[in-house]
Amino acid sequence: MPIATPYTFTADPARRAAKPHADAPKTPEPYIAGDDLVQAVNLAIFLHRPLLLEGEAGCGKSMLARAAAYELGLPFYRWDVRSTSKAQEGLYTYDAVLRLHDVQTAKVEAAQPGAAGKPRRDPSNPTHYRTLGALGKAFALTECPAVVLIDEIDKADVDFPNDLLGVLDEPWRFTIPETGETITATHYPIIIVTSNKEKGNLPTPFLRRCLYHFIEFPDQPAQLQRIVEIHYRVQQKPAPAPALVAAASTRFLALRQQGRLHKPPGTSEFLDWLGALHGFGKGAPLAADDLADDHKPLPFPELLYKLRIDWQSHAQQGGAA
Repeated sequence: MPIATPYTFTADPARRAAKPHADAPKTPEPYIAGDDLVQAVNLAIFLHRPLLLEGEAGCGKSMLARAAAYELGLPFYRWDVRSTSKAQEGLYTYDAVLRLHDVQTAKVEAAQPGAAGKPRRDPSNPTHYRTLGALGKAFALTECPAVVLIDEIDKADVDFPNDLLGVLDEPWRFTIPETGETITATHYPIIIVTSNKEKGNLPTPFLRRCLYHFIEFPDQPAQLQRIVEIHYRVQQKPAPAPALVAAASTRFLALRQQGRLHKPPGTSEFLDWLGALHGFGKGAPLAADDLADDHKPLPFPELLYKLRIDWQSHAQQGGAA
């Protein structure tokens, strides 16, 4: 049974571990987590269960795992799921073709007197041809747990989440038939899974295994202003004037709350937009009063509208929002 090492997440990057692991994030993640989300992370750590996060794109689901790894000083391994992903890829991949190539190369070199030295890999050792994935690395760690992000799990085949259940539970081990290895986790990994519900709900057995939290998008200007404050402090860059941040936050949320957008912009788009308002072009920074006047054209709409239908609707309104 893996070791249940006590860790507590606080969402405070200033509480960075004194001796972070070499694979821990090197820079802090500007992330704000409410008390309920902090509790969900700590429950997942306590119960050794994956934490499933849902919420609209751009609400900060993926950044949470990196923020936790940075604060706790733990290794961070990210698995970006694709439509073709298989559960085994998160554990390991094995390159049989490369091994065969090395065998043939070794035979050719052996038949040629004076041929240059031994091959870089030893074909007689199958472990030279297996590469551990994000989950595999976490299981193989012996000194501490790792934080693993399984990002956008809903992109994969419907059977993909259930295929993970066999390793995300006792006895927390997997085998590699090609090498004869059995890798058992020394520490319970901290697993955070994100979903955008691109293919509907995830399978019920997988949902039963996970803790669940829905991340609401910030709906108050003060929340966005706090995100801006932390973002620029962490990036160690001069922040926009408070009046501009306030005006941008108010207008941005008004745009989202109109309910007409097919793809509402997220926090990353907001920060890019604010950065342009603050420092792009000869007229920068934009005057807060000009931005607050919602009868004037919306500056830099290409940073906020990501679908043709939203762009066309914006154009039909004469550029105002």
